[in-house]
Amino acid sequence: MRKKVLWLMVMTGVLALLSGCTEVNQDITSESEGFWNNYVVWPLSQAITYFAELTNESYGLSIIIITIIIRLVLLPLNVKQLKSSKAMQDIQPELKELREKYSSKDAQTQQKLQQETMQLFQKHGVNPLAGCMPLIVQMPILIGFYHAIMRTPAVETHTFLWMQLGEPSYILAVVTAGTTFLQQKLMMAGGAAAQNPQMQMMLYLMPIMIGTFAFFFPSALALYWVVGNLFMIAQTIFIRKPMMDKANAETTGGKNK
Repeated sequence: MRKKVLWLMVMTGVLALLSGCTEVNQDITSESEGFWNNYVVWPLSQAITYFAELTNESYGLSIIIITIIIRLVLLPLNVKQLKSSKAMQDIQPELKELREKYSSKDAQTQQKLQQETMQLFQKHGVNPLAGCMPLIVQMPILIGFYHAIMRTPAVETHTFLWMQLGEPSYILAVVTAGTTFLQQKLMMAGGAAAQNPQMQMMLYLMPIMIGTFAFFFPSALALYWVVGNLFMIAQTIFIRKPMMDKANAETTGGKNK
């Protein structure tokens, strides 16, 4: 229940930042007021312009470079999140035993369940909130870059490959949906989420939703999504998968002993 509430709060914050109350339809300039504009959106907009100037006015290439830089900076947080999720997954059998042991709904039993659950977390060095903190830290940065793309006037007047960056690209929208699906599919592979009906539903709903957005948003934003998805796919293949394979090998080896 707590996870659902936290997720709802995060999504509400995302929607608030993406709404008109954050001036998403107004160009960002050095004279834009407010902490969000001065310390997040404007510096990122300046970075877009800087890398575009370095790449012969290629704003598309600039978006790709900055997306990769942001993802590299956030990589340690993502690795921490992966380790936290793996630790929580490892203690699921013990958590299940505790829930079965204290299945009664009376207050005293539930209090005992909470106490032993916290003791289990401490025993294995697991922080149930650790997996959420990287997400909370990442969201302002990623949404700030979204605003920088949408509110930098020069972006929409330039082209990249076949795309007018200020107009939707239907081809790129399909690629956005496809890479979103692949990224989620790889993340779910071999984990408990693969057997979760709700996660299975999200596997198909999320790409459809993101792909639909990409049909109506400027292709500059879709380009950002695609590059971010490709980075996450590479992260899953080269970091998460070896981590999971090693853990599974250790578990199998322990059972064989």
